[in-house]
Amino acid sequence: MSTDVTAKTPAPAPSGKGGGAADGGLWGLVLEGMRRNMRQYGMLIALGLIVALFAVWTDGDLLLPRNVSNLVLQNSYILILAIGMMLVIIAGHIDLSVGSLTAFVGALAAVFMVKNDMPWPVAVLLCLAIGALAGSVQGFLIAYGGIPSFIVTLAGMLVFRGLTEIFLEGQTLGPFPRGEQKIGIGFLPEVGPETNYHNLTLLLGLVLIAAVLLQEIRDRRRQLSFSLDVLPRNLFLLKLVAVTAAILTVTLLLASYKGTPIVLLILGVLVVGYSYVMRNSIFGRHIYAIGGNLPAAKLSGVKDKKVTFYVFLNMGMLAALAGLVVAARLNAASPKAGLNFELEAIASAFIGGASMSGGVGTVLGAIIGGLVLGVLNNGMNLLSVGTDWQQVIKGLALLAAVGFDVWNKRKVGS
Repeated sequence: MSTDVTAKTPAPAPSGKGGGAADGGLWGLVLEGMRRNMRQYGMLIALGLIVALFAVWTDGDLLLPRNVSNLVLQNSYILILAIGMMLVIIAGHIDLSVGSLTAFVGALAAVFMVKNDMPWPVAVLLCLAIGALAGSVQGFLIAYGGIPSFIVTLAGMLVFRGLTEIFLEGQTLGPFPRGEQKIGIGFLPEVGPETNYHNLTLLLGLVLIAAVLLQEIRDRRRQLSFSLDVLPRNLFLLKLVAVTAAILTVTLLLASYKGTPIVLLILGVLVVGYSYVMRNSIFGRHIYAIGGNLPAAKLSGVKDKKVTFYVFLNMGMLAALAGLVVAARLNAASPKAGLNFELEAIASAFIGGASMSGGVGTVLGAIIGGLVLGVLNNGMNLLSVGTDWQQVIKGLALLAAVGFDVWNKRKVGS
């Protein structure tokens, strides 16, 4: 009986050879790749569709070089927070304090630099250290004190917001030194001969394209060497073309205005660094382990308390960095800064593929989720959509993303 069944069942073509969907041509390969990588590519395609729709609805204003540059500057601090929040959610926790901590660090930066004339590099390092300390205190209470992260960070949200009011005495404090301002609104300098584009930005774009292509090819070869499942060859080539076109388009748009914002370089370093940690380091695998199955992780020797402690310490440091970027962009520290930032960061993580149960998510996914919210905000502002309807639309986007995650899990489980 088993022989007859085997004879009637067609053997699947090797995934690395481009088989399995050859009868449907390239479109069949695309559909097959999408079906097997729905979580990885779903929101990326959604981002592309959102950009295309708003580009049409705004008569191209969304993709003007100036607007693209502003889009980066306006959403940089949310993207920074989203990276840290993704790690927290993967570990199975939540952090409600990051918005208040962002405002608190901005207030401290203003007190250090504006009131006490502290050199801005020293003040920046001190603020990052204070953010890490605040995160470590919360991490200690959660990991070693056994208090749920929801309660600890909710208390932190109230404490840091109150301290912000105390330090600023209810007033806005500024302006900041020029060096600090460049963190939030500065651009790379012009170099090379006079052209119609920012030469250094073009060079960085080409280097980034080469680095991404080499990394993708290297990853594919490594997966094939271990007989792991990979995209069909034609779909893989289509992916490389799409990635190259996307990077080149953004590069040309930025180079047509003022060039690369400094905060975009900071974001790039964070994305590369944290992606490497989560994909290739023991610490990153431990974060996934404790979020995916805590009892099994403990039995495997994972020091879950230590990992949780460092996850929240890292979140505090990134919140401090976001606070410095916000203060630099506004050129002042405000008691109302950072309002709802924690909600934006959490939404970015979930839209980017994080799971409510933990153990699932990527750093790049957090960036994609943050960009989805950023493009929605920017596009709706260009269309003069009221803030009331903006909140409704963003809420529905978050609900749709989480609903998609639940549906995808049920489909895989069945």
